[in-house]
Amino acid sequence: MKFFTFRSIAYTALLLLPLVSAAQTPTGTTPNGSTTNAIPIQVPFLNIAPDSRSGAMGEAGVALSPSVNANFWNPSALAFLESNDAVSLSYSPWLRHLVPDISLSYLSYAHKIDDRNTIGASLRYFNYGSIQLTDDNINDQGTYTPNEFSLDASFARKFGDNFSLGLTMRYIHSSISSVSFATGSGQVSKPGNALAADVSMYYKAPYGDNSLFTFGGHISNIGTKISYSDNGTKYFLPANLKLGVANTWNPDENNQFTLTFDVNKLLVPTPPLRDADGNIIKGKNDNVSVPAGIFQSFGDAPGGFSEELKELSFSPGVEYWYNQQFALRAGYFYENPNKGDRHYLTLGFGVKYDIFDFDFSYLAASQQNSALANTLRFSLSASFGGTSNVNKR
Repeated sequence: MKFFTFRSIAYTALLLLPLVSAAQTPTGTTPNGSTTNAIPIQVPFLNIAPDSRSGAMGEAGVALSPSVNANFWNPSALAFLESNDAVSLSYSPWLRHLVPDISLSYLSYAHKIDDRNTIGASLRYFNYGSIQLTDDNINDQGTYTPNEFSLDASFARKFGDNFSLGLTMRYIHSSISSVSFATGSGQVSKPGNALAADVSMYYKAPYGDNSLFTFGGHISNIGTKISYSDNGTKYFLPANLKLGVANTWNPDENNQFTLTFDVNKLLVPTPPLRDADGNIIKGKNDNVSVPAGIFQSFGDAPGGFSEELKELSFSPGVEYWYNQQFALRAGYFYENPNKGDRHYLTLGFGVKYDIFDFDFSYLAASQQNSALANTLRFSLSASFGGTSNVNKR
């Protein structure tokens, strides 16, 4: 029998998560003694901000000016790209204070077919790092690299001069075990696969002499449930609703300011409160279909409407461009302590030279001992043909 070494205890926990009894819920207490009821999801990498621009603005991006990274934030915005072709590569060492070789990589591409239609494609790859495998006698059995990835294909179409819609299809693969094993209940681990779709919209409204208001909406990861076992037990993808607004001012030809604000809500059922026998005390049964789960997610929290409001996360951000060549960015991400308790300040900058853009972001966690503290993101993009998109930022 093979097993993971001590260094990979975290990976073992990840592997066992999908095999936990459905009667168990992620409840607990916060440091101030209040009850937590976080929503459990699989393949959470699908909702991690991959690029540096939005990563520096509190992870807000659904209403920002179009870029090739709209493949992630709001594919419908691709219809307003100014360049004919654009490509971007982003990289982020993840949880680098816990394990040195976990990382998220993101490759994004967009091509304008004509004035109204644009296609996009992207690849997200989450690398959990190398794990040393040994047998019962601690003999070396090689290494294994757990990983997850998604492949996306998007289509965006412009309707009129100010409105667009987008559709994305996604394939998801999650491989976090190198060997199959049977649990006490007879479940056998295996890689998980799923298909999903996104729908999105983007609207812009110029006003005044040099100002622009934009609104975006994006529903992502609507798809099949994912399973890590042969018995057919399936779990929700991190379906998510993101809404946002942005306002851009150009006081003169050298200066530009953008304020943006995003609101997020997981479209996944909230676990009910159960007694020791597994009977529901408060809330609703979360073992439902994907469509039912999406609609149920707006009114199933055991704590009622007040708990539903706690399931919203908020991302305000600001961006300043000087002479269309140098950008400064800042933002803040807030998630309720009872629903995950992530809150952090983000900072970053961008530099444009000819067809290239380089962006960097830094995450400064406001909590002590946060696993996300000092997270870095790096992005390099290039645009070809058409009019440079930076002038529309």
